Amino acid sequence: MRFNIFKNTVFPIIIGFVLVMISCGNVKTTENGNALTNKGKQEIEVKKNKNSLSDALDDTTVVVGANRTALYLPLLKDKRVGVVANQTSVIFKEIALLINTPRNDSSTHLVDSLLKLKVNIKKVFAPEHGFRGKADAGAQIADGIDTKTKLPIISLHGKHRKPTPEHLQDLDVVVFDIQDVGVRFYTYISTLHNIMEACAEAGIPVLILDRPNPNGHYIDGPTLKIEHQSFLGMHPIPLVHGMTIGEYAKMINGEQWLANKLQCDITVIPVKNYTHNTFYSLPIRPSPNLPNDQAIMLYPSLGLFEGTNINAGRGTEFQFQRYGAPFLNKDTMRFTYTPVANFGAKYPKHLNELCFGEDLKNETLNGVMTLKWIIKAYKNATDTSKFFNTANFTKHAGTEVLQQQIEAGLSEAEIKATWQDNLEAFKKVRAQYLLYE
Repeated sequence: MRFNIFKNTVFPIIIGFVLVMISCGNVKTTENGNALTNKGKQEIEVKKNKNSLSDALDDTTVVVGANRTALYLPLLKDKRVGVVANQTSVIFKEIALLINTPRNDSSTHLVDSLLKLKVNIKKVFAPEHGFRGKADAGAQIADGIDTKTKLPIISLHGKHRKPTPEHLQDLDVVVFDIQDVGVRFYTYISTLHNIMEACAEAGIPVLILDRPNPNGHYIDGPTLKIEHQSFLGMHPIPLVHGMTIGEYAKMINGEQWLANKLQCDITVIPVKNYTHNTFYSLPIRPSPNLPNDQAIMLYPSLGLFEGTNINAGRGTEFQFQRYGAPFLNKDTMRFTYTPVANFGAKYPKHLNELCFGEDLKNETLNGVMTLKWIIKAYKNATDTSKFFNTANFTKHAGTEVLQQQIEAGLSEAEIKATWQDNLEAFKKVRAQYLLYE
């Protein structure tokens, strides 16, 4: 009865309040909505707002940058806008916290929302996996037209990975809003770099709508050697970097990683009520083969299998929650499964072959990436010459040394000890760019 009274009396008022907030905006920002940092980068300074619905419900509710429309809509007024987006680029309906809203109705896509708010979107740029997030990992994606909005879609994982001057010539600002998972070889941060570089060259500002990093509470793994730079790793950072998209963008500028040491004019709309120790469960899978929190937690460790001939669960419903291959020792690796063509993996490794391996769906990790599974798999390979796809493994690891260490029989502890100096150095650099505690 208490809920019914609340729903029938307060609920209509709250809906009206939310609509007023969205249309008018009542959160104050610094002049022009941003503040210049000591390294020439811009970010939003936000005064504490006690009038939003999420504040009224719970002052600890995480509010992603895209939801903070009052902060960034003024920056888009009368502008020709390009949007870098995929299926994770949504505005969550906070009203869903009050009622049993179906999951598929708990958010609206950023592009759809901005169009309804009369923002002049000219085109959408799509990263790996495409605008709707359905393409296989690494698949070439063609340009096209979005069937719902009729907007042109420019693929940044096909003929071009960086926008051309022609792509940008009719734009005044580019909005970047993609959910990341905090792993160097997860290619959305490479797309971020390319967007920033192209926009810096064209003199176009980039507005970044920040989102939490589900692996943002730790830093681990080998640091990339610059001679192994690729789309799977563009900068000398650890495999697990512990930064949000917004923080990483600040680092790109601050460390002068863009071509010719260019600086991109960036404005970051920060996540509200977030720290790097905040647990954040992703409500939308960030790519086809990261279906849940377990896969995202294990991805930094099992992602290294992508540079080997071991299947990491692609072609099953437990992607990055198991691993196996036909050539692993079936007497010691007794868990079996058979990869088949499915959503996000039309041609998984060892398609339709029985694989011997290990089931990790109930494993837990506490703020670390581990090498124990890749070392175990290597030791249990009946033919180690089949194990590594060397060039691809080096791209994922960011260094040729890790493969050499595994082949030489070093323990996990011995290998991790060789990372520590680089990790400590990175933490000092990272601290300069953090937006969150």
